[in-house]
Amino acid sequence: MQYARTFIITAIITLIFAVPTYAAQSSSPSQIKWMEFDIPVEVLAQAMQYDIKHHSGETPMYWVDLLAYGAARHFGKFPGGARCKHIESAAQKLAAGQNIDEIAADLKLFQFYRTAYGAVLSWMVGAYEVCTCDTSKTWESRYGLRAYFPLARGYNYSHFDDFGASRSYGYKRRHLGHDFMARVGTPVIAVEDGYVEALGWNQYGGWRVGVRSVDRKRYYYYAHLRRGHPFHKALQEGSFVRAGDVLGYVGKTGYSRKEDVNNIDTPHLHFGLQIIFDETQKDGYNQIWVDTYNLVRFLSKNKMPVHRNEQTKDFERSFETNSVIFD
Repeated sequence: MQYARTFIITAIITLIFAVPTYAAQSSSPSQIKWMEFDIPVEVLAQAMQYDIKHHSGETPMYWVDLLAYGAARHFGKFPGGARCKHIESAAQKLAAGQNIDEIAADLKLFQFYRTAYGAVLSWMVGAYEVCTCDTSKTWESRYGLRAYFPLARGYNYSHFDDFGASRSYGYKRRHLGHDFMARVGTPVIAVEDGYVEALGWNQYGGWRVGVRSVDRKRYYYYAHLRRGHPFHKALQEGSFVRAGDVLGYVGKTGYSRKEDVNNIDTPHLHFGLQIIFDETQKDGYNQIWVDTYNLVRFLSKNKMPVHRNEQTKDFERSFETNSVIFD
């Protein structure tokens, strides 16, 4: 794995687990200060399948638009465990030659959900390349899910929807992330391409990595990494990482002002996703952290296999991919 150095000067970011200030949901995308993300896995898969099937045809269907249409029809509450009939209806109309703005013209919340869901999902489905490096080292163009599950393939874990649970270390607050219970040393994987904005110790998260997406709309936070050897040795603040790269290893560090201390009872990865519509939200009091439970269940379809480099003692991704475009 190679990490390209960037000449962009990035600030050293200390992640603050402050409780966000919530504002009423607005139909105006420019006023988004709070959002929920609870799209069922079945609906995410449904929209992605339409996108993949039609991406190269005469009637392309963008999965974010389909999801926004379904959410606007359901007022943001999709029925669980089933495909969305409104998405199917929208796909039929698009196939017949209509465009999404025409069929959503009467939906006041469509633009809100289009912007909100786009901020979370816009990069995850699209064009990419895969290298057949075992033989001729040629690159094959593909289109589909190009984001990865936060843990490597072949490693056991358990989880449940713990977003919003109470936490008391330091001060009483809500849990603004998703915990994966896993063995110490389990490789942690970059979900998407981005730049390392934070790397080091935080008394709440222990050893942690913060990765900002290329379009700067998403900030991924991976915390409580392993004592002694938390990060991949090639990782540096400012590094560019690709989706599927190994960032570090699960541990139980944190809850201490002193570095490299295990004060977490159970080894786990704290995985957080912050959505940033305006740069003032990044470390301010109106932060937007989303519940990723359904999203990571969806991403479990795409796990990166890894292998150990006996010389460096680090784990590496087992196949090469390259993003074709940055949406």
